[in-house]
Amino acid sequence: MSADEFDPFVERLFARTPNLPDAALFNARVEARLVKGTRLRAVVLSLAGLIGGVVAVRETLNLKLAFGGGEAGAAVTGVGQGFHAATVGAQSSIQSGLDQMGLANLEWGSMGGMQLFWIAAGGLIAVAAAGAVKLAQDI
Repeated sequence: MSADEFDPFVERLFARTPNLPDAALFNARVEARLVKGTRLRAVVLSLAGLIGGVVAVRETLNLKLAFGGGEAGAAVTGVGQGFHAATVGAQSSIQSGLDQMGLANLEWGSMGGMQLFWIAAGGLIAVAAAGAVKLAQDI
């Protein structure tokens, strides 16, 4: 069989799909699985949205915004203390990770803001350059 005869022969074979005896049952089972997954996903997303909405409403109702009194100062102080505690916790966890890697004397908090800015900018430039190289290789 030559190449001119083979290509049309293969195209004719794949142009029509064979009828299988259980095709209707297979289609019904696939559709049932899709519907079941859709229902479960809808229930989970609805439940997550409901929980998130309840938490958002509760936090909104507990928020005390008094811009003229001493309560606002206390609220701002509380937020500041919470932020400070979160920052200290993050720094201690990063420092323990650096200690495990053998970089115990490296302290990011002692660097100035501009030093951290230039370190971050250099990292972003390196990531952008790597992306450009990868894109150039793909093209």
